[in-house]
Formats: sequence, structure tokens, C-alpha cells
Amino acid sequence: MGELLTPADIAVFFGSLVAVMAVGLWAGRKEETSEDYYLAGKNTRWWGVAGSIFGSNVSANHMVGMMGAGFSVGFAPSHFEIGAIAGLLLLCYGFLPMYRKLNLYTLSDYLARRYDDRSRIAYAVIMLTVMIVIGMLPGFYIGSRTVVTLLQGGTGDINVNHYRIAILLMAFVVGAYTIIGGLKAVIVTDVIQSVLVLLAGIAVAVITFSQTEVGGWFSMAARDAAEANKLHLYEPVNHPELPWTGVLTGVMILHFYYWGTNQFIVQRALSARSDGEARLGIIIAGFGKLLIPLFSIGTGIAAFYLFKDRGVDVAQDTVFATLLTELVAPMGYGLLGLIAAGTSGAILSTVDSKMNSSATIITFDIYKRYVNPDASEKRLVWIGRLCVVVLVVGSALLTTIVMDPNSKESFFLYVVKHQSKLIAGVITAFFIGMLWKRSTAPAGVVTVVAGVVFSYGIPPLYARTLGTVPSVASVLGPKLNSYHAILAAAVGCAVLNVAISLLTQPNEEKAKLTWTGQGVLKPSTLRTFALVLGLSLLLYAVLAVLIIRGSVRPTVAALVAALWTWAAFIGATVRSLQARGERAAAIVPVLKNDRFWAGLLAGCAIFMMFYFC
Repeated sequence: MGELLTPADIAVFFGSLVAVMAVGLWAGRKEETSEDYYLAGKNTRWWGVAGSIFGSNVSANHMVGMMGAGFSVGFAPSHFEIGAIAGLLLLCYGFLPMYRKLNLYTLSDYLARRYDDRSRIAYAVIMLTVMIVIGMLPGFYIGSRTVVTLLQGGTGDINVNHYRIAILLMAFVVGAYTIIGGLKAVIVTDVIQSVLVLLAGIAVAVITFSQTEVGGWFSMAARDAAEANKLHLYEPVNHPELPWTGVLTGVMILHFYYWGTNQFIVQRALSARSDGEARLGIIIAGFGKLLIPLFSIGTGIAAFYLFKDRGVDVAQDTVFATLLTELVAPMGYGLLGLIAAGTSGAILSTVDSKMNSSATIITFDIYKRYVNPDASEKRLVWIGRLCVVVLVVGSALLTTIVMDPNSKESFFLYVVKHQSKLIAGVITAFFIGMLWKRSTAPAGVVTVVAGVVFSYGIPPLYARTLGTVPSVASVLGPKLNSYHAILAAAVGCAVLNVAISLLTQPNEEKAKLTWTGQGVLKPSTLRTFALVLGLSLLLYAVLAVLIIRGSVRPTVAALVAALWTWAAFIGATVRSLQARGERAAAIVPVLKNDRFWAGLLAGCAIFMMFYFC
């Protein structure tokens, strides 16, 4: 073990692992029914929803990968956090009311009811691939890599044997409470780990920005404007990684999938005690997401200048660990152990969520549906626990075999790119299915599968055709960016869905499972939303043009756009209160309505999108 961790650090780090495992085992000690095990008895409070959603999402990707992306790319990866607010709000007021109304355990069950079982299986296969191969394996990898770097003292290549031992230790801890306690154990431990993640991230940010070479956020921003210009959100259209056209289209589609149709995120909201508590938890998790660009990506940019001045050569996925070894470790007081605990918490909270949700899909969409339809409650819980055992052991062992602990590639961008290849058809099938009653079963399954085909097929097709045309290549580049490819795939899936639906016979009963058919949204509400959205996008476009021309300062445009956005939500709040016969003019009812706070959240996100242009 290296010289970085003092006895106090070691006590805090390993003590937190034991404490998390103990709390998880205690919280889930009485899980007897399938509703208890998979949906926490549908009794989760708003703070549990918020903590679990935030903890499930904010993993080592953000503590390590996003900091590394900020170090190498700049502030542009913040789109993955800021744009997430749109996805969270779509879940809050669009998808979730439908899921809860239908009393779903898995989102694939919605596709089965709206389309047929072929869509159910297609979704299940895609989600299991995303959660296990693209989620759990990289999660174990980056977590073990970071922890071992600390234990080794932050120098040299990572010892492969130590790397494997760390993976197995994490697998044991997270497997123990997830196997026994189910979703309730996952949620309780996620809340604890979310607090640790925030404390760790903010502590590293404060220490980094306090260094003389950095001099605080505004000093860094002034230097950045004069030197590297990393502190901005928008890159050129032909940027190989994050073109502005791609992040405002393809990445936004990715957000809609991730927050609205992703089993391991939505399952937390399905477990809420009420619709109102679910919405409040989602909104609070959104405010937590907006902190990440500041304490993770911004800190990565600060580290760029810090290490540049100190002449330190750092690989982007070791930025976080290097900050700990260079800045945090010398401070003592067990602080390094606390931050290491926060990092491990970020890993465990993501891995446990994906294990639990993978087990839910396997149990209900495969075992109960096709193997044993009459399975008892006790049997369903037993199958879920068996699934978790297989998943945690298998993924941990695979990680030790296939993931190189000394890789120099960007971990975060690796995860996003591979996930983006699978989701275009999923979000299209859900969205059209809820919006358009004419969509048919054949269209549903073809849409889900076609999304994968288009996502993998369009980029090489573009490279051989349009990419060879100089006028096109000068704008979009000779190779199609992965986020432009998501947009193209989603458009192709939508066209295919409509075409096949018009050529096939709809089912009248299935056609009722739309927003309007279930009474989730009134037609007039949809029309009002479309009008306000259209006006908002027009205003945003005008403000963007004025900024580019230099007619308006970004700060002014940010304030105007944010206030307009918040006002639109306040208008929706007033209409909601009037529809229920409440006093819309009174301040207290407005403040108690979740749409008011959703508007503030949306306004903050829009402000950041203009301010950091």
C-alpha cells in the first residue's frame, strides 16, 4: 500500500464501505414480496427518489471521466449534465405519469402492452446490454483503477493484481446488500453515497481552485479567455467529438432516452409513495445535476492550467487521482479517505442500481413471462437474488479480463459513444407510441431494432458517400459524428414507424395506451405545450444570433432566456391550480406546486447554456 493514505484515511475509506454494506443489509432485511424487492414496496419518499436517481446516475463517469473530459476537451461535455434537465422534466410530466398509471414494474411491459412481446424482448436485450456491458463493467474498471492509484501512491502503472482485488472487493460489498435487500437497500445506500459524492466532488473543487496557479473560478476564466478558450459549451459543426449541432440534437435524444425510457433510472421513480413525491424527487435530483459542470468539469479545466504550470504530464482519466495525490493527500485529517469513499460510493451506487434493474427485467420479462407465469411472490424474489449473484460475479470477472487498468483512452466518451448506438429506436418507439394512437405492433418492434441498425450503418454509409463530397465534408467532416448519427437514426426510425403503421392494421385497445387515450394529458394541453415550446425555441434562436453578432452580451441573453423559461412554467402552474379549483393568484399554492420549482430548474439550465456560450 502506498504512502498516501494515512491510518485515518484508511479507517474512513474502509469504514465507509462496511457502513454502506451494513446499512443496505439492514434496510432490506424484510423484503418478502416482489413489490418490496423490486419497487421498495412503492413507499419511497421524495428524498429517496432524489438521492437514488442522482446516485445511480452520478458514478465514476462524473467523478473521474467527466473531470478528465474537462481536462482534455473543455467545458463542452457539460451538455451531458445541463441538457439532462430536459430529459428529467420529460420524465416528470410525460413518461412517468403513464408508467405509474399502468402500474409497471419494467418499461418493456409498456412496449408489450402498446405494441407486442417482440418489442418487449427487443427492449430487454438492449437494456441488459447497456446496463451490464456498457455500465457495470466500465464502472468496476474506473472505480478500481482510481482506488488502486491512491493505494499505490499515485505513481507508475497500476498493479494488475491490486486492480483485480479491488474489483472483487467492490463486487462483494455491492453484491451483499443488493442480493439481500433489493431496491430498498439500493435506494437507502444511494442516498448515503450521493452525499459522499457531493462532499468529495466539492472538496476536490475547492482545494483545486484555491491553488495559487488557479486563483479561483473567475481568475481561471480570465486566463482561459486569453489562452486556451476551454470554458465554453459550443464547438464547431465539424468538431470530431462535440459539435454544437450534435449536442443540441443527438445528445438531447440521448437525454430523452436515458431519463425517460431507461429502466435503471425510471425504476426509482416508480417506487415513489405518490406521483407528487416522485416529481419532487426528480426535480431535486436535477438541481444536483447542475452542480456537476462546476465541481467536476470546471475542476478538470482548472487542473489543466495547474498541471501545465507545474509541468506535470497527466493522462485524462488519471486527472482526478492525480489531484488527490498532489493536493488532497498532503492536507491529512482523513480527507483523502473521505474523498476516496465518495469515489467508491459513486461506483457502488451506479453498479447496484444496474444490477437490481437488470434482475427486474430478467425476472419479469423473461422468467415470469416465458418460463413460469404462475411463479409465487417468494419465487420471484428468489429469482431476482439469483440474477444479482450471477450478474455481480460475472461482470466483476469479465472486467478483470477485458478492461486494461492502464488504458489511455477517454473512459467517459467510450461509455457515451457505445450507449448511443443502441437507443435511437427505443426512444422513438416510446415517444411515438405515447403520442400517436395509429402506431402499430409491427412498427414498434421494427423501430426498436432499426435504431441499432441505423446507428451502426449510417456512419460508414456517410463516410463512403456524402463524406467524400468536399462541400459536405467541410461542414460535417469526412466522418459523421456519433451525435449527428443519433439524430439521423432517430429520424429514420420515426419515418419507418409512421410508414409501417400506415401499411398495417392498428389495434383499437392498444391504441388507447397513449397520453390522451389514458387521460394523462389532454389534447388542449399538448397543443398549448407545442405552442409554448415553439415560441421558446424561436426566442432562444434569436438570442443566439444576437450573441453571435455581438449585439447582446451572453449574460443578458442568459437572463432573458431563463426568465422566459421560468415564466412559461409559472403559467403552467397557474393553469394547473385553476383546473383544480385552487386560488392561482395566491403565492403559497404556487410555491407549493412542483411546476414552479421545475421552472426554476429549467431556467437555471437555460441560463447556463447561454452564459457559457
